[in-house]
Amino acid sequence: MSQALAHAKRLIEAPSITPATGAVFDVMQALLDPHGFTVTRFVRGDGPEGSDEAPVENLFAIRRGPPGSRHLAFAGHLDVVPPGTGWVSDPFHAEERGELLYGRGAVDMKGAIACMVAAMDDVPQDAGTISFIITGDEEGPALHGTKALIDFMREHGHAPDLCLVGEPTSVNRLGDMMKIGRRGSVNIWLEVEGTQGHVAYPHLADNPIPRLVAMLADLNALALDEGTDWFQPSNLEITDIEVDNPAHNVIPATARARISIRFNDTHSGASLAETVTTIAERHGGTARPVISGEPFLTPPGEFSQMIADAVEAETGVVPEASTSGGTSDARFLRAVCPVIEFGLVNATMHKRDEAVAMADLDTLARIYARIAKAALAGA
Repeated sequence: MSQALAHAKRLIEAPSITPATGAVFDVMQALLDPHGFTVTRFVRGDGPEGSDEAPVENLFAIRRGPPGSRHLAFAGHLDVVPPGTGWVSDPFHAEERGELLYGRGAVDMKGAIACMVAAMDDVPQDAGTISFIITGDEEGPALHGTKALIDFMREHGHAPDLCLVGEPTSVNRLGDMMKIGRRGSVNIWLEVEGTQGHVAYPHLADNPIPRLVAMLADLNALALDEGTDWFQPSNLEITDIEVDNPAHNVIPATARARISIRFNDTHSGASLAETVTTIAERHGGTARPVISGEPFLTPPGEFSQMIADAVEAETGVVPEASTSGGTSDARFLRAVCPVIEFGLVNATMHKRDEAVAMADLDTLARIYARIAKAALAGA
């Protein structure tokens, strides 16, 4: 059994539904210890289970190279989404069937983290400094995960030159895509207050639903932009409408809705929140925005070429540089250093019977080793 496969099995078999603490981090530390890493673990969040403030464990590990050497950080998350029902096998038992390894987290992203650790077999300590930035809170609110790790790194002077995030970026086969940026994300809760009353006496009430509908129509008609050289057009989606009115003969007092905007670098979260708030107020409503992340781009250059060269050497494929998809913790790490995401095929992530091709684990470990040696050499 290869190191990458063995590591992936051990990580999968440590259940870690978000937010993750405990056993899965014990496994991660045990995998890193033989490679000479100094490991620091800490927990943030002190709220009840199920809340946004629930405890989250984080791990930072560093193996220092010669003084003044370059520093590459590998980043990722050990928490996974709930498996749901209907799996052929236990989602937290790593099962081999045919050429695939099944288990929750196989591709998102315990498999990639296993490959990062396995790559250390081929990267000598004198090549340079390597660190691991590993959180248990990426699939959840992401309040006490990577952001807390960044605070820890700044406090202790651990500033990497480059960061590679192991999100599953490949689409049809390993190596066909890397992410050099991501769009931003803002969710906005809308509310219109009215006056409750009997439907037979509308003059004694104030129905908020028509005003909410008009508001949503104006928002849905917004043409935000046409996209940019590296980003697709921004899109605004209505994701929820709520009146909570069980009676057929009552005009409700309140109507609510939620919208989600994924946006490119022609906007900021604040500018979009201001635009939506203005429209909401025009219809007598209010808007409460929550900005999950701002757009970012690591322009094609030395780092992306290192990754492309490593991928092509191992697979014969030249990865497409893309900014498509949702958000990831790269949105936080980009404030520290240039960051790019590259990992396994994402076809089964978050799905029932999540699985990874076992051959891809070995290939990805070799790719990560090549990237590390190139990044630490500076070429």
